[in-house]
Amino acid sequence: MTPIQFTFYSSFILGLAGMAFHRTHLLSALLCLEGMMLSLFIGMSLWTLQLNATNFSAAPMLLLAFSACEASAGLALLVATARTHGSDRLQTLNLLQW
Repeated sequence: MTPIQFTFYSSFILGLAGMAFHRTHLLSALLCLEGMMLSLFIGMSLWTLQLNATNFSAAPMLLLAFSACEASAGLALLVATARTHGSDRLQTLNLLQW
């Protein structure tokens, strides 16, 4: 395993661990999700460069575009929940609680 692959894998695992263990605020979950998407973008870009294939050169840019759309939708949800519930804590977002 090369150091670049180790960096890519460890950044994705750190984002995944942040999503799993640090779930108090919606903003922190969105930031961990963005970190995971950024590590996937870097991994796909490095994979395209290592293969020297121009066929896959659009895939990282498409992933980055979808990541930006996901970030805007997440921030819209964050603003909506902060206005309706008063905070971005994930424990208050459970619809089954009274």
